Amino acid sequence: QVQLVESGGGLVQPGGSLRLSCAASGSIFGIYDMGWYRQAPGKQRDMVARISNGGSTNYADSVKGRFTISRDNTKKTVYLQMNSLRPEDTAVYYCNAHFLARDYWGQGTQVTVSS
Repeated sequence: QVQLVESGGGLVQPGGSLRLSCAASGSIFGIYDMGWYRQAPGKQRDMVARISNGGSTNYADSVKGRFTISRDNTKKTVYLQMNSLRPEDTAVYYCNAHFLARDYWGQGTQVTVSS
């Protein structure tokens, strides 16, 4: 089992940047595929970016070229660098760990993009 704690959310102006972090504990971090998802009010939770345990990445079309996911297995942490933020990026961002059909979630961190 793995526990996930997100940090780094906040209020930022359009065009600004934020870096989210997700710290994992309780298990062997390197075996998990990791991801970031987001959920805006009244909407479903959608995938933003994922990184496999081998380092392969994929992104939602809406964030390609603006967001970058990375992981540091020695620190048991996954990051989401978000640049050129837009108001439509406003949501609660959740960290996800996936292994053998099991999913674990963090508590979420709020990102608000507004002037």
